[in-house]
Amino acid sequence: MSVRTQSSEQPAESAHRAGFACFVGRPNAGKSTLTNALVGQKVAITADQPQTTRHTVRGIVHRPEAQLILVDTPGLHKPRTLLGERLNDVVRTTWAEVDVIGFCLPANEKIGPGDRFIAKELAGIRKSPKVAIVTKTDLVDSRALAEQLIAIDQLGKELGIEWAQIVPVSATANKQVDLLADLLIPLLPEGPALYPEGDLTDEPEQVMIAELIREAALEGVRDELPHSIAVVVEEMLPREDRPADKPLLDIHANVYIERPSQKGIIIGPKGKRLKDVGIKSRRQIEALLGTPVFLDLHVKVAKDWQRDPKQLRRLGF
Repeated sequence: MSVRTQSSEQPAESAHRAGFACFVGRPNAGKSTLTNALVGQKVAITADQPQTTRHTVRGIVHRPEAQLILVDTPGLHKPRTLLGERLNDVVRTTWAEVDVIGFCLPANEKIGPGDRFIAKELAGIRKSPKVAIVTKTDLVDSRALAEQLIAIDQLGKELGIEWAQIVPVSATANKQVDLLADLLIPLLPEGPALYPEGDLTDEPEQVMIAELIREAALEGVRDELPHSIAVVVEEMLPREDRPADKPLLDIHANVYIERPSQKGIIIGPKGKRLKDVGIKSRRQIEALLGTPVFLDLHVKVAKDWQRDPKQLRRLGF
């Protein structure tokens, strides 16, 4: 079993590498937080509620010797709705196309049926090397971590998966995050950079803005509406008649829920919750775009959208 911890060895000079890695794991295994820590900026939305990532968000790690493009997929799970099935299809398609797969398993939770379900799927993918990433190591002591490392090694042996590495990390405490990048890079093919220096993601801005609004809208109502919220940015236009040194971007977005009864939860007493969502997401959007924003939010009902193919398409799934 090869478990890696930080060392001061200097890598030898070698050709430039560039390629795609994806993090897989059951919902809430720390995939998005890890993507953000590696890229050094918020590109994937994070939340305590499983199933928040719906789009394939790519984070790009630039190094002089390599470019590592991270594809963050939704968590693979046993689907109960059409949306769930579509999310699983996205995951499998992604796995087949990447150069290396990182399987995220939280240090503070024993390996369960959800992890085995994913590991069995991974065992069937022969081409891509697989790295086991033990996330959230800041939440356990060294003994519990050692037990988890042994359990993961054992899981690989049981299912015939040969882990290229087993790496313990903590994205929130920034422990061994750089080491993880150091270990993923040699598994990428040699080749020139695939994205311009300075790019952090190739997500269209509108998708990222919609995700930031959805993240703010989920805060505080996760128990009541975990998956019932979708956000669509209808338009983004620079405000006319503004002086060049005082631009303003008008963003009009709709927050969709599934039932009229959910409207009050999102809007809150006297509209307070929706106002808070607007203030919080506007700050994040301004930080992302680097320009002042006027955000116009409306809450709409799209009845049972998670089960309706036509509505799923309209909402971008």
